[in-house]
Amino acid sequence: MTPVEQSNKTARKRLGAALAAACVVAAIATGTSPALGQQPAAATAAQREAKAMDALAAMGKYLRSLKAFAVRADTVTDEVLTNGQKLQFAGTVDYLVQAPNGLRADVRSDRRQRVFIYDGKSVTLYAPRMQYYGTVPAPATIAEALQVAEQKYDLAVPLSDLFLWGTDKGGLEDIREAAFIGPAKIAGKACDHYAFRQDDVDWQLWIQQGRQPLPCKIVITTTAEPSQPQYAAVLTWNLAPKIDKTSFTFAPPKGAGRINIAPAVAAGKN
Repeated sequence: MTPVEQSNKTARKRLGAALAAACVVAAIATGTSPALGQQPAAATAAQREAKAMDALAAMGKYLRSLKAFAVRADTVTDEVLTNGQKLQFAGTVDYLVQAPNGLRADVRSDRRQRVFIYDGKSVTLYAPRMQYYGTVPAPATIAEALQVAEQKYDLAVPLSDLFLWGTDKGGLEDIREAAFIGPAKIAGKACDHYAFRQDDVDWQLWIQQGRQPLPCKIVITTTAEPSQPQYAAVLTWNLAPKIDKTSFTFAPPKGAGRINIAPAVAAGKN
């Protein structure tokens, strides 16, 4: 799912969904980069800078080359009450991944916990606090499985763009504006800061410099809402995680009940 699709889905689910975690979350003409410490000039605001688009493509290619990794995201999510007041919630997302068909995501926030497990054949969603779980069939790769879970069953996994960048589903064609902002430090790592615009969403991306162009921070702003809520995540990577045969196997805890997850259309959603 592209950043704009994630942002729109988040808006529809705000203060609601029982089976989905808070989700998030992302041109080729040449342009002029702003000087360090300055904001992008208005004259270049409508351009897609090649440097920014090339960096996004290089990051996606590198992510798709990884056979296994673990990544923790420390997240902050804005949610807006019906009276317009904006609230902010902290959380974490811990991913363990083995390409092409093993994934576990542990999602924790101030208000909910969810566990997503994909084993190459099915996606299981488990809610530890409520002690229920559901399983739906899924295709043979992580990216396809996450798209089916989202589009067919309305099960949104946070930061699913990590598995779409570098593929034909990465949404590069949806980017209207792209700019290199300048160098930055994220958690002590030297990064390059980029800004992108799509319909209804602005997003920023900090990419690690050097031979491992990993995303280190993401900020998504939903511009379609007057309050412009944001989702921010700082990412910490482990490219040599410990994985065993049980990593992507779900064993229902004692007392957990199984529920049926109906397709979104059958549930009256769109």
